[in-house]
Amino acid sequence: MIRSVVRGFGAALPKRVMTNRDMEAIVDTSDEWIVQRTGIRQRYVAGDDETTASLGEAAARAALANGDLTPADIDLIICATSTPDNTFPATSVNIQNRLGMSHGFAFDVQAVCTGFVYAVTTADAYIRGGLAKRVLVIGAETFSRILDWNDRTTCVLFGDGAGAIVLEAAEGEGTSADRGVLTAHLRSDGSHKDKLYVDGGPSTTGSVGKLRMEGREVFKYAVGMITDVIQAAFDSTGTTAEDLDWLVPHQANRRIIDGSAKKLNIDADKVVVTVDLHGNTSAASIPLALATAAGDGRIKKGDLVMLEAMGGGFTWGAVLLRW
Repeated sequence: MIRSVVRGFGAALPKRVMTNRDMEAIVDTSDEWIVQRTGIRQRYVAGDDETTASLGEAAARAALANGDLTPADIDLIICATSTPDNTFPATSVNIQNRLGMSHGFAFDVQAVCTGFVYAVTTADAYIRGGLAKRVLVIGAETFSRILDWNDRTTCVLFGDGAGAIVLEAAEGEGTSADRGVLTAHLRSDGSHKDKLYVDGGPSTTGSVGKLRMEGREVFKYAVGMITDVIQAAFDSTGTTAEDLDWLVPHQANRRIIDGSAKKLNIDADKVVVTVDLHGNTSAASIPLALATAAGDGRIKKGDLVMLEAMGGGFTWGAVLLRW
C-alpha cells in the first residue's frame, strides 16, 4: 500500500515581531486581556518587502533542505492560503517560479484556517493515486493585509508566516503502524459563512475587504467540530488518544486548544502549542507548529501525530499520520 510520508519540513517568519505591548499602542487593549483570552503574547507582521509567496518560498526551501531534496525532485506544489499575492495566478505557481521550477504542476487550496489539512489530504490523494511521487505542501499567509487595525477584537489575534512539508510516496503494510498519512477527515458547512469571513472580493466589492468575526459564535462551535473529526480519525484507524504521541492543532486560541484536548482526554503534555509565539496564522499555523516541534526534537520518527483545524466557512478537518 502506498503511503504519503513526511520527508522534510520547514518554516519562515517575517522579520518584524509585534508584541502585545505594541498592540496597546494601536488599539484599546492590554497584554493581560489578550493573554487571558487567547494565550497570544506576540505575532509576526510582514513588511512591505515580504509577501505570502516570498514567505512560502522560504519555507519551501527550508523543507527541501531538511529533506535533502532540490526543486527538481518535486512533482507538485500545493499552497494553502487565503491571502494570495494576486487574485491570479495561484500563489503556488508564483512559488514554483521562485524555486526555479518549470516542470510539474502547482495549485492553491483555499479553506481558510483548515487549508493546510485540506492540502495535506489532497496531496495524499495525488500520491496514492500515482499522479505524483513527491509533493511540496505549503501553508502561507499574510493576514495582516486583511485586518481592520481599528477592530481590537480581531487585529490582536492574527499573524503572518509560512510552513511547509514534503510528502513522498513510500510502501506501507496498510496498518496503523505504517509511517505516513493514515487517514483524513474533512468537513464543511456553509451556513456559518457570516460568522467568520472577509467583507470583500473581486466578484462582490471589487476590493480585498477586511476580516470580520463573531468570536463567541466561532468559539461555541469550535470544540465540538474539532473533536468530531479527531474521533473519526481514531475510529477509522483503531487508535485512541492514549496511542497518540502529539496533537498539533490549528493555533487559533489557547482556550479552544485546551478545551478540545480535555474533551478527548488527550494529555496536555502531548499538545504542541505555538499560539503564544505566532498568533493565529491561519493555514500556516499547523506547518509552523510542526516545524517548531520537529525542529526541537519533540516530534520524532515513528511518532503518531494528529493534525486538526477549523476555519471560516465553516471548514474543519483532521489528519492522522505517523512521522
